[in-house]
Amino acid sequence: MKRFRITWLTAGKQYTGKLAVAGWLLACPLTATAQEIIPLYSPAVPNSKASDLQESGAASGVLKGITRPTLEFFKPAPGRASGAAVIVIPGGGYGVVVYQGEGVATAKALAEKGVAAFVLKYRLPSDAIMPDKKIGPLQDAQQALKLVRDNAAKWGIDKAKIGIMGFSAGGHLASTAATHFEKAYIENSSQTSLRPDFQVLIYPVISMQDSLTHGGSRDNLLGKTPSRQDADLFSNELQVRANTPPAYLTHAADDKLVDVDNSIVYFQKLRRLKVPVEMHIYPKGDHGFIFRHPGWMEPLFAWMKANNWLKD
Repeated sequence: MKRFRITWLTAGKQYTGKLAVAGWLLACPLTATAQEIIPLYSPAVPNSKASDLQESGAASGVLKGITRPTLEFFKPAPGRASGAAVIVIPGGGYGVVVYQGEGVATAKALAEKGVAAFVLKYRLPSDAIMPDKKIGPLQDAQQALKLVRDNAAKWGIDKAKIGIMGFSAGGHLASTAATHFEKAYIENSSQTSLRPDFQVLIYPVISMQDSLTHGGSRDNLLGKTPSRQDADLFSNELQVRANTPPAYLTHAADDKLVDVDNSIVYFQKLRRLKVPVEMHIYPKGDHGFIFRHPGWMEPLFAWMKANNWLKD
């Protein structure tokens, strides 16, 4: 396999509205069901303070007000388990969590292919529930990685094949976990590795720089007037190192919400440091293109198979 590759995909048939969701569901016969919902922390949630905030949005599948983060485990289809696992982080601008559309649907598709999938319901940055809101989501991502790695044998997972996958602002969180793993923001006296073995980023927010960031995501995470230090620290294109995990990126060139340059600058930094990276860019599809390109996971599955994270 080449160390990096970029593919410009020609636009296929476009799906819109209700047909977009129908196309996505028809393309992936999602018969996998969740096995269990696992609390991230027991008993106390770090970096939290008393609040009367209540979780809401279960009926719509778009959540907010999360104070008790969890992992929802989707077990691989019988006889197909590859040993790999992926922690799936839905997006939502750090203001909501698009739990069903980006999280559960994706986890089911991964499980059908033999990958243990865990949907992360993470705390959204909020001064109402956290002393330091900018690290809250990262704490939950690191704890998810620790929990899956610590329980790998019990769940039939290879602890060297644990990846992280994020959409939009969830892509920012996934790439943050993939570039900030050398510092533990959680209790980790066991010294469990917090480094994902690979990262999958779908129309991700990468940068917190004025010229590139998604303003709403930055405002929610860092506040409206972040310090230069914080903006640089959470601009993940500036945090790439030679030991950053291999990456798969996909985006639409006409994304009007999160500029495709977020993926491109991240790709370029990874490539220059010789980190294996593959990128697929659709010319059309805008933000959330997964609902208009029902076959969007096929190139991802090919990449995973080439890296032995999927079985033939």
